[in-house]
Amino acid sequence: AVVSTQSTGDKFYNIHTNKFFKDRHWLFTEFPELKENSSHEEEVKIFEVGCGVGNTIFPIMEHSDEDAKIFLYGCDFSETAVDIVKSHKLYNKNKCLAFVCDISEKILQIPISEGSLDIITMIFVLSALNPENMGHCIKNLAKYLKPGGYFLFRDYGRYDLAQLRFKNGRCLADNFYARGDGTKVYFFTQEEMDKLFTEAGLVKVQNTVDKRLQVNRARQLKMYRVWIQCKYMKPHSS
Repeated sequence: AVVSTQSTGDKFYNIHTNKFFKDRHWLFTEFPELKENSSHEEEVKIFEVGCGVGNTIFPIMEHSDEDAKIFLYGCDFSETAVDIVKSHKLYNKNKCLAFVCDISEKILQIPISEGSLDIITMIFVLSALNPENMGHCIKNLAKYLKPGGYFLFRDYGRYDLAQLRFKNGRCLADNFYARGDGTKVYFFTQEEMDKLFTEAGLVKVQNTVDKRLQVNRARQLKMYRVWIQCKYMKPHSS
């Protein structure tokens, strides 16, 4: 039987509650745009796509001045994850809105006005979608960026350790795998991401492969990690 993404996600968050994802304080090093929000005269609007338990939303709130003009949106396919976000001590309805949403749908209906967002973040989220849904997902989301707005992206790269570890029988399609918990994962190339973003009308600012060697001394393991990191901008109309 095919397990729906939502029920898989709810099961996942019910088991792990909010322990699974670490706060992403590295975000501000990789994407300094996220902390440059205190000096703006107009309200800065940021949308975390696939917010999980708020691991981008809450570090941004912690790094922002109390009087910073900033509003944060977050969506996830898991109702359980969204409930965890809403129960967080930093969640403030005047500063953020979390909601349930399936970003793989052909028609995206969300409580955000098109052309109103300064920044969209999508971090280790797109890889969980079926590849056939990725194109319209990025196109749909790009509509919500204002001209000059940024789409910030980070996800698994081709031949990352996680891909090489998959056993036979786990591969659903080229570079697309099923994990033991029912979730799925795709491993990208720079060219694939460039195609997805440019076909959505966005312009490249950054598209890099981040290769890192992680060493687990206790287990004497060397782990070669590969991530794709992108920054694309919605152009100002000519």
